[in-house]
Amino acid sequence: MTTGLQVMLLAGGLVGLGVALLVIRLVPAQPDLADALARLTPARPSLPSATAGPVVGKERLGVWAIRVLPPGLWVRTPHRELAVLRIPLARFYGEKLTFAAIGLVLAPLLAWFFDLLGLGLPIAIPALASLGLAATMFFLPNYNAIDEARKARLEFTRALGAYIDLVALERHNGSGVRQSMEAAAQVGDSWVFQRLSEELTRSRWSGLPPWDALHMLAEELSLPDLDDFANIMRLSGEEGAGVYTTLRARSSAMRSAMLNDEIAEANAAGERMTIPGSLLGVIFMALLVAPSLLRMFSST
Repeated sequence: MTTGLQVMLLAGGLVGLGVALLVIRLVPAQPDLADALARLTPARPSLPSATAGPVVGKERLGVWAIRVLPPGLWVRTPHRELAVLRIPLARFYGEKLTFAAIGLVLAPLLAWFFDLLGLGLPIAIPALASLGLAATMFFLPNYNAIDEARKARLEFTRALGAYIDLVALERHNGSGVRQSMEAAAQVGDSWVFQRLSEELTRSRWSGLPPWDALHMLAEELSLPDLDDFANIMRLSGEEGAGVYTTLRARSSAMRSAMLNDEIAEANAAGERMTIPGSLLGVIFMALLVAPSLLRMFSST
C-alpha cells in the first residue's frame, strides 16, 4: 500500500523538479561566442529544433550552476577532454546536473510503480537508491567525455600522420615553412585538418609563429605527437634545417606505433574471447561426466 510518506516524497520531488525547470527556463542564456559565430556561417547546417532545445537548456542550467553552486561540487572537471571535444563548460555542467536529477527521481518512481503492483518496499531502500543513482549518474558525463576524447585523440593521431607526410612533400617541393603547413592543412576536410587550419590561420593574423601555435594546441589537448611535429618545424623555421627525411621518419614511426597498439589490442581481445570457449568446454565435459557420476552414487 502507498504510504503517506512515499506520496509526500514523490510529490516533493516532482515539485522540486518543476521549480528547477522553471528557473532554468527563466535564466538568461549566455551562448559561447565561437559557437554562435560558427552557427551563423552559411556552410554550417542549422541544428534541428529537436536537438537544439536540449543543448540550449543544458547550457542555461550550466551557466546558472557556475554562478550559484560552489566550485568544489564538481570534484574534477576534464578540461583537456572537453577542449578536444569542443564542449563548452556550461553545457558539461548542465549535463551533469541533468543526469543527477534523473537518477534522483528514478528510484522513487520505480518504488511507486512497485507499490502499485503490491510489492511495497521500505522507505529506506528507494531513498538510498535515489542518492546512489544520483551520485553515479552525476559522474557519468565525466566518463563519457574521457572515453570520447580518447577516441578523438586516436583519430587526431591517425590524421596527423597523413598531415606530416603532406607537409614533408610541400617542403620537398620548395615551399616555405608556413606555406607548407597551411597548404597541407587545406587538403583534408576532416575535423582534424580543420582544427589545424584554424590554428594556423589564427597564428597568421596574430603574428605568432605557426609552430608555437601548434605547440600551444598540443599542450591544450594533450597531444605529444603534435608537440614533436611543432618542434621539428621550429628547427626548420628558425635554423633552416632540412626536415623532409625527419618528417617522413616521424610519420612512419607514428604509423608503426599505432599498428603495434592495434595488434596488442587485437591480441587482448582474442585472449578474452577464449574464456567463453573454455567455459563452454568445461560445461560440456561436466554434462558428459554427470550421468556416470549419478549412476555411481545411486548404486552405492
